Amino acid sequence: MLRKYKVLCLAGLIGMMSCESLDQYPLKELNENGFWNTEKEVLFAVTGLYNGWESGSQIFYMDCVSDNSNNDFAHEGYQALGNGTATATNPGNASSRYTYTTIRRANWILENIDKAPISEDLKKRLIGEVRTIRAYRYLDLVTLFGDVPLIKNTLTIAESQVPRTPKEEIYKFLEEELAAAAADLPATASEKGRMTKGAALGFLSRVYAFQNKHQEVAKVTQQIIDLGVYKLFNDYAALFEEANEGNSEVISDIQHIQNEFGYTSLGIMLPNSIGGWSSIVPLQSLVDSYEAIDGMPINQSAVYDATQPFQKRDPRLSATIVYPGASYNGKFFDPLGDTNDHPTSADNASNSGYNYRKYIQNPSSYSNVWNVGVNIIVQRYAEILLLNAEAKIELNSIDNSVYENINLVRERAGLPKVDAGQYPSQSALRELVRRELRVELAGEGRRRFDIVRWGITDQVMNGPVYGSLSKGTVNSATGEVTFTNLTDRFFVENRTFEKGKNEYWPIPQSAIDASKGVLIQNSGY
Repeated sequence: MLRKYKVLCLAGLIGMMSCESLDQYPLKELNENGFWNTEKEVLFAVTGLYNGWESGSQIFYMDCVSDNSNNDFAHEGYQALGNGTATATNPGNASSRYTYTTIRRANWILENIDKAPISEDLKKRLIGEVRTIRAYRYLDLVTLFGDVPLIKNTLTIAESQVPRTPKEEIYKFLEEELAAAAADLPATASEKGRMTKGAALGFLSRVYAFQNKHQEVAKVTQQIIDLGVYKLFNDYAALFEEANEGNSEVISDIQHIQNEFGYTSLGIMLPNSIGGWSSIVPLQSLVDSYEAIDGMPINQSAVYDATQPFQKRDPRLSATIVYPGASYNGKFFDPLGDTNDHPTSADNASNSGYNYRKYIQNPSSYSNVWNVGVNIIVQRYAEILLLNAEAKIELNSIDNSVYENINLVRERAGLPKVDAGQYPSQSALRELVRRELRVELAGEGRRRFDIVRWGITDQVMNGPVYGSLSKGTVNSATGEVTFTNLTDRFFVENRTFEKGKNEYWPIPQSAIDASKGVLIQNSGY
């Protein structure tokens, strides 16, 4: 299995070779004598590339730089990026995300793999995996920072001051790379966790979506659908549990194995009362976006009751969020009373009165929540179905497949089918599919990229943000919630978003300094 090889990670050769980002340079040239001589060595090199290709924590924290979530701890690197106060010298997580480590590893492999005595079929597949991972890293860089250096080969120290490449050129490169990789990759992985045709096409759909190339999104997502490899898992809440990892919906994920290569940060989302940090907490804006159980937005539903706001709602709400009165870990969650979960009780108590439940439906099922074997999903089939529907809506090519794809996602969740009469126009369907993308993928790190590509970030990321209603009680025996005030809410923070600036993160000043001024800062920073 991929995980078996991943634990090895080429700790020696790959480890030395992979330390370079634009502000970190090797002290001497690498000695590669004695490598690339066997198939086993090549497999080790390519498998080692999967170590760190993406981070589960990065996926979770990315919702904190959107209107879905908040990060209350400045030292974790996402608060300033979320509230608009990040700078070049205080860039938060931008410093760790502005890295070429994986890209350099990939370049090194691609430059040397022809030396290896392996079959052409294996070489073609492995090159496809490497190109997909390299493209994924570049997609992350270009969507977060805009223009970045496009480096396709390993560099010497003398060559390492590279100017930024226009983002349009990078997108063109990604389109070509992922299409080529998809052509050479199998529909199903030879080992769990490896890149496949669906993974390359899935990332390509994101490349096109971020550029609003709707015709291309529709085409590529249809290719994935037509593969016949993926289908929605039947249980939304259980989809993310370790027992169901690698299920039929997963297109790409980060592999983990408890104790050997475990994921060690799941507790960052747990409530304070059970030892969690509440580092990533949902906001009221996200809670309000879940429809009522009749399939209507809460401001239009006949069954929604503002005095019981968590009742008769889209089941994805209770599968995703721990809210006041929710049954969780053997008791009813109470952030309203004099408890360890009240926002003022401790630093690790959620400041919104909400915590995330996705990935941790039952914390006690883990012997150690800080070292678990659950795989973290990077992309899944529900996103593809919704991107396909969205693209056709934007093209105004609305046919039955638009409703069918949206309904597949909604019905799996437990909502009724879309009433076409209530969504007769392009604008109405646009609102619907955007809401579906938000609630279906909540907590999975996609919201920031969506609101930026839709051009609505300045509308949803400005001003004060709030959490749950704050006045009331939770019955510890029944979980019944009684709110005594329907206007007072937990205040979370004030946010600012400057259009034309905050769509992109600041280039870390350390990287600009290391480039000796060759790199130019993003506008406004």
